[in-house]
Amino acid sequence: MRRYFVLAAVVAAVGGCAMLGRQAFKEPIVKVRTVQLRGLGVTGGAVDVSLAVYNPNNFRLDATRLTYNLKFDTVTFATGAITDRLTAQANDTLVVSIPVNFTYRGVGEAGRQIINTGTLNYNVTGDVTVGTPIGNFTVPFRDAGRVSSFGRD
Repeated sequence: MRRYFVLAAVVAAVGGCAMLGRQAFKEPIVKVRTVQLRGLGVTGGAVDVSLAVYNPNNFRLDATRLTYNLKFDTVTFATGAITDRLTAQANDTLVVSIPVNFTYRGVGEAGRQIINTGTLNYNVTGDVTVGTPIGNFTVPFRDAGRVSSFGRD
């Protein structure tokens, strides 16, 4: 009987610590830092997307996977995943750069718009999976704005 009581107390303590740990975890905040048109050529161009991942916790977060979907207007420019281990230190921001190459043929109307006006609306969605001392968490993100040949508007 005593053994069952001790086992129940241990299970309750571990469960309580896990619940407190989850409550102490603050989700990282992912925002688009910059979307810059790197260059335009005869057949296409290149865009650099920088994401800022802010860690509001008092412990480091190790990102094990970051997925992204970049759209200009309604056209998908890039979809992918970064699986390199990235570390955001406690109360610090990690910047992740995603280079994207495109062809005008593949982007249709969005390509014509950037040629004619030099600007496009963008939308970036995805999620980041982080490892913490209390387990792994996957956090979605979304950001939108406008990019011009002079940088983000």
